[in-house]
Amino acid sequence: MSRVINPESSGKERTQKAKGIVKAIRELMTQTEPNQLSKDLAAYIAISLNDIYETIDVSVVAWEKRGYWLKADRFRLDWEWTEQFARQMKEFVLKEDWAGVALLSTKIAQKFQNVQITAKNRIGEPWVGAWKKLRQ
Repeated sequence: MSRVINPESSGKERTQKAKGIVKAIRELMTQTEPNQLSKDLAAYIAISLNDIYETIDVSVVAWEKRGYWLKADRFRLDWEWTEQFARQMKEFVLKEDWAGVALLSTKIAQKFQNVQITAKNRIGEPWVGAWKKLRQ
């Protein structure tokens, strides 16, 4: 019997979300003043960071089954910041604290500095409607 391969793995989802966040930060930094697009971008960043945080435990389950506790713990520590930054970004967006959003966005961009996005990417604009989703 052959193995079943899941094409929608948590690692792939993390990579897609990271690329979306980087693109959203780039777009957010071009904004001259806060508007609806700025709210959508910042909300998308908060939602995506939370989504990334939720994929961490799914990823380490296989390592823990095999007894790779150190590897699993190190992986958790490497991605632990996403929960805190997601919470902070959500607070800043809901309070419309744009100075806080800008400062936190630069910190997030530093964490994702190794993420490469080509000029002809297929990411699109996943942030459309994120503000509405965040407020629910």
